[in-house]
Amino acid sequence: MSTVCIDCRYIGPRPSGIGEVVRNLIACLPGMAPDLRFVLLRNPLCGTRLSTAPNVVEWDVAAPANGPRTMWGLSRVVDFTDVDLFHATFNIMPARLPVPCVTTIHDIMWLTNPAWCRTGPRGWIERHFYSHGIRRAIRSSRAIAAVSRASADAIAAYAPHAADRTHVTLSGVSVRFRPVEPDQNVLTSLGLRPDRPFILTVGQYAPYKNHEGALRGFAKAFSHRPEIDLVLVQRMGKATHRLLELAKSLGIADRVQLVPTVSEQVLLSLYAMAKALLHPSFCEGFGNPIAEAMACGCPVVTSNRSAMPEVTGGASLLAAPDDPAAIARALTMIVDDEKAAACLRRTGLERAAQLQWNAFAEANLAIYRSILADRS
Repeated sequence: MSTVCIDCRYIGPRPSGIGEVVRNLIACLPGMAPDLRFVLLRNPLCGTRLSTAPNVVEWDVAAPANGPRTMWGLSRVVDFTDVDLFHATFNIMPARLPVPCVTTIHDIMWLTNPAWCRTGPRGWIERHFYSHGIRRAIRSSRAIAAVSRASADAIAAYAPHAADRTHVTLSGVSVRFRPVEPDQNVLTSLGLRPDRPFILTVGQYAPYKNHEGALRGFAKAFSHRPEIDLVLVQRMGKATHRLLELAKSLGIADRVQLVPTVSEQVLLSLYAMAKALLHPSFCEGFGNPIAEAMACGCPVVTSNRSAMPEVTGGASLLAAPDDPAAIARALTMIVDDEKAAACLRRTGLERAAQLQWNAFAEANLAIYRSILADRS
């Protein structure tokens, strides 16, 4: 029986897009491949077992997922003696692995557009760390799993020699994201007014997420319509004050509501009650919030570049992320044209239903089997 080791340490107490991807991968794989043995590297802070499948064992690894011991010393932390294949699930490939490696690359912004990632002194350190690990993944992985065609194309453009080793494993959206009855008590609990319609933006505050562009597009659309708010759900940090200063300069400070990370149940209610999700990123490997919003029946306005047109599949309004007027036109259409909004809700639900985690897991399993067959 061949053994596949999957790094699951992104699954932890804090919500994570990559953690969601890995969680759904390991939920599907063991049942699909009872002839394989899976070793899951687990974050000790996870708190619970990741799988109860009989062909799964779990090893706690205290080393941080994105740290020096993972990048340069994982083979000293983990015993690979009986492992036939390793799956690195979060962009970087550890050094000196004694077995073939599949690396999931979500995006290559650290290589192509590092200014879109974290800035400042910490950003400088992370730029060198991640670019080192991603370059190794592109150069040395036996196979690369890209979570969208857009990411696969970006990898091929950056490193043509990696194109034939790059496979598209399109991410999915969990059935947990679904239409729910609006609960206005949720808004009250967040300090929001239930009687005020709102546009929703969800995601960490990083340059590539373009939250400044969301503010500018919202202001362009609704500066003279004081009854509409913009709600941003994000992990608020030291730089959040910049958004508040921009909102003030745009004359919308009293209508921009910042909400810290919320529970999934609260997020479902926000998707249910929002007029639209506004997601004007400059780049996404996939873009979990747009898939989640569609699955909840929330109309989506997103960017006309990177993976976002691919993920929404014609079920959203697209706008250039650096064009506030285009963003404003899309938002205004949804708010003012109920037929257009209803069409987006319907087509969004249909598109989300196509984004199946089973298909994602099957695509990864096909990569595993191909590599394992070459070793036999």
